[in-house]
Amino acid sequence: MPRGKIELGSVETLSILDCKGTVDEGLMPLLDNKTLLKAYRLMLLGRRLDEQAMRYQRQGRIGTFAPNIGQEAAQVGAGLAMKKEDWFAPSFRELGVWLARGMTIKNYFLGWMGIEDGNSGLKGTANVPVAVPVATQCTYAAGIAWGIKLDKKKAACVVFFGDGATSEGSFHEGINFCGAMNLPAVYFCQNNQWAISTPRKKQTKSETIAQKAIAYGIHGIQVDGNDFFSVYVASIEALKRAYEGKGPTLVEAITYRRSVHTTADDPRVYRSEKEEKEWDEKDPIHRMRSYLEKKKILTKEDNEKLEAVIAAEIKAGYVEAEAYRNSNIDPLSYFDYIYKEIPPYLKWQKEIARHHLKGRNVIKGATEPVKGTGGAAAVGQLEEAED
Repeated sequence: MPRGKIELGSVETLSILDCKGTVDEGLMPLLDNKTLLKAYRLMLLGRRLDEQAMRYQRQGRIGTFAPNIGQEAAQVGAGLAMKKEDWFAPSFRELGVWLARGMTIKNYFLGWMGIEDGNSGLKGTANVPVAVPVATQCTYAAGIAWGIKLDKKKAACVVFFGDGATSEGSFHEGINFCGAMNLPAVYFCQNNQWAISTPRKKQTKSETIAQKAIAYGIHGIQVDGNDFFSVYVASIEALKRAYEGKGPTLVEAITYRRSVHTTADDPRVYRSEKEEKEWDEKDPIHRMRSYLEKKKILTKEDNEKLEAVIAAEIKAGYVEAEAYRNSNIDPLSYFDYIYKEIPPYLKWQKEIARHHLKGRNVIKGATEPVKGTGGAAAVGQLEEAED
């Protein structure tokens, strides 16, 4: 075979709203003012909710969590594009999508308080719980998409992940399977430039993440992730492809994590103040507000009133969550949600934890099951110690 070339395709790019609030009218989606204000409200609520949660975390009122500050347009744009029937497979940084799909502020806080009941709103929905292990959701999202296809439903599974997840095997396995089986899936990458302390340039030699779609024979597009309109349009198009049986799409939303990776992180250790300031001008909320003000859809007075309403909603939601936490709930109930039937080793751990909470350490050095006995025997030993 002589030397030759195989044309592998190209990657689309999309940007509609610039940093000064001006749009390309030819690319604008048809959205009424009510929807535009809803989008802005969700973005602002997400920002203020994260900021207040940061204060609560520093005060010890909630646990470690991952703020979404700076990524609101990517999340709300995708979230509002999705139908109720579309499955949502999140990572741990998709507050905007959660809010767009109806999560309450109370349940948001319960989740970061470590109370499993924060997931109570998932029953009967097409939303699955947060996935903390990086990229794992990319594999079971493929399973969900396969189920949608087998059931012949007009829906899709939208899975969210960061740029760091594209270095994990689970991402490649999931997206390859979806491509091979022509499944109704949207792989949505929030490329926020940092995988904790690892910069995007050290994640891959590829010029873009979107071009990885070419290797799997699917459609890929890179959008301005700080532009609500670009994200919304790209998401609508990707979902339409999925509904019509044209297979999965990889969406790369270029954005920036303006805050910490999690509240256990200090980004100033690995990134510069100069870099952070350069992204200030691209802030998604400022851009959206500028557009709405130019179009006289939102006034400064309207925005001030909205800020006050949102602040009150956040406070009320936290009060609800705190009252629930202080009620007679079992703090160890999270053990019961891992398996349908709790296995012996987890039963052992739960009982040991219960005794620690009571201030009674009845098994010396009880940090792991007794060697050679297994979880069931350890529970028996605990019961004997109680007698």
